[in-house]
Amino acid sequence: MPIFQIKNNKFIKIKERSFDYEKDMQHLVEQNLEKVFGLEFVSGRLNKQFVIKNREIDTLAFDNQTKSFVVIEYKKDRSFSVIDQGYTYLGLLLNNKAEFILHYNEIKNKNLRKDNVDWSQSRVIFIAREFTPYQKGAIAFRDLPIELWEVQFMEGNIISFSQIKPAETQESITKVTKSRAIEKVAQEVKTFTFEDHCRRASPIIKLLLNKLREKIFSLDENIKEKPVQNYLGYKVNWYNFVSVHVYRDKLKIYVRKIKLEKDKEKKLTKVPASYEWGKTPLWWVDISKEKELDYVFEVIKESYEAAPDR
Repeated sequence: MPIFQIKNNKFIKIKERSFDYEKDMQHLVEQNLEKVFGLEFVSGRLNKQFVIKNREIDTLAFDNQTKSFVVIEYKKDRSFSVIDQGYTYLGLLLNNKAEFILHYNEIKNKNLRKDNVDWSQSRVIFIAREFTPYQKGAIAFRDLPIELWEVQFMEGNIISFSQIKPAETQESITKVTKSRAIEKVAQEVKTFTFEDHCRRASPIIKLLLNKLREKIFSLDENIKEKPVQNYLGYKVNWYNFVSVHVYRDKLKIYVRKIKLEKDKEKKLTKVPASYEWGKTPLWWVDISKEKELDYVFEVIKESYEAAPDR
């Protein structure tokens, strides 16, 4: 889609810049990894690139919210299979857990342990200028731990990232393939949907969850829902401003802000610093009744308004 600048009430087309997507783009993303994807940079072009089993990983990242590794690959050639390559990297990760942990600890000077990582949330991100219709169609499965992101680099140093979302998700990929590599990875790596979390709730809590979800989406059309194993995350850009943990008889809600102004009745509890993710303090509250919704939503809105780069 073309991008225009408005000048004297006229549209002036902003031209796209050409550059080496497998080198220059990697350098830019690694320098801004938290800004773009909310991930911690581990290794890549900016430092010691990780090579394992004779395969070089472009960028290795860590998701501190889900406690999982993320492999990022940059593509200029449009002929590759996102499924084959994606599952190759996932298999490499799951079959060499100790090496990934050792590499992370050496680079970050930390003491991450294998049981500190949620391997079921491992994923692969492909970044390219453009994907083919076949590649876009290939990700239309409900349990695919692979993401496609298209990037445009425009004159004036304008850059945009857009995640490719299939129009509708089909059945599990394991139902349409006999690949042992895919089946093996699927046994360990799990993806989750909003419906998965709904199934945990009683009918009353399910209704409450849907009303809360509708209110959250009403804040901004750019808000994205990210279902993971333990919660539903709601993000604006890369920033997760509210997380909802679904139980049978309640919703546990976490928000992020240094100080809450809307919590007049002091209903939220601050999470101890040792349990936080990110630099912004976390607060939580349980709700189980619709009459509690408006109060909590004002606090959620406050967390959303405090999100950086909104």
